[in-house]
Amino acid sequence: MSSFTNHLLSWYHKDKKQFPWRQTRDPYKIWVSEIMLQQTQVQTVIPFYNRWIDKFPTLKHVAAATDNELFKHWEGLGYYQRVKNFRDACTQVLDDYNGIIPNTKQELINLKGIGDYTGSAIASIAFNHPNYVIDGNVKRIMSRLLCLPNFLSKSINKIDKFLSIHISIQSPGDFNQALMDLGRYICTPKTPKCAICPISEYCHAYLNDKIDKYPVKLNRKKELPHYNIGVGVIWHNDKILITKRKKNGLLGGLWEFPGGKIENGETHQDCINREMKEELNIIVDISDFLIKVNHKYSHFGITLYAYTCYYKSGNIKCNAADDFKWVYPNNIEDYPFPKANHHIFPHILNSKLISC
Repeated sequence: MSSFTNHLLSWYHKDKKQFPWRQTRDPYKIWVSEIMLQQTQVQTVIPFYNRWIDKFPTLKHVAAATDNELFKHWEGLGYYQRVKNFRDACTQVLDDYNGIIPNTKQELINLKGIGDYTGSAIASIAFNHPNYVIDGNVKRIMSRLLCLPNFLSKSINKIDKFLSIHISIQSPGDFNQALMDLGRYICTPKTPKCAICPISEYCHAYLNDKIDKYPVKLNRKKELPHYNIGVGVIWHNDKILITKRKKNGLLGGLWEFPGGKIENGETHQDCINREMKEELNIIVDISDFLIKVNHKYSHFGITLYAYTCYYKSGNIKCNAADDFKWVYPNNIEDYPFPKANHHIFPHILNSKLISC
């Protein structure tokens, strides 16, 4: 074991964070944590992880679950394609591996939703294979450690070489998780805590007083597109109409209040009337404004304008949805919804219109 590795692991074993997925060697549970931790912060994941394991203790439970069950327990984590892929991968394991999760990175990355990073993480943590991981945290640490000018192929090759030399053969999972913790809590993007960093004596940026120069700042990201959305909370016989998004589209499989993008020159009400006719083949009476909601997704933002509406006429046809339901407002939370729609719930539930 190199002195670098020894310092890193000594620090980790002394100060290691006690996350629930670190209390097990069950590859399924480690797999769940790695999928949830993609694009999501640790503290956000913990309660979702605990609820998930209670509801779906094995991959067989995931494979047998309905869309609504899965999405409801994922609701709030975002990036719903992760849970769709995870269910497909659980089915793959049952069909192709007799229910036994493969233990090598090469086999793991053949499962849907598992890429290089996740495959390396599972292989090292659950099965003790010496596969190092590279993500944003590791890149930031390495950029400072090695004074890398960018993350192009030459720099990535240097990171690969360094990690392949220094990864612990005896404890590769601990080595990878130590780097994760170091990036989260010590070698942070802003104001890194170099004074207490266990590997500062190996860090070229720190030793040359250039820690603020790395990683090299890239050009500012392009401004994300933004859309205005008109939404109708449509009442009929004390129930509200909800529709299910197309399975293969953005947020596919989730339920929502029907509506769509406001076109140039349209009022909110014009948009809702048009969308109800085009997407559902119905006519509604639009009543009171309910709420304005601003929300950002990974690639765009929306401003959602919700109105109370009343069903007037027409036989519902799902021209832009997979399904529809009339539900009592008190039962809305039984269905998985996009996060932006959740802001509408209190305005429905507190409404004087509720008579059920």
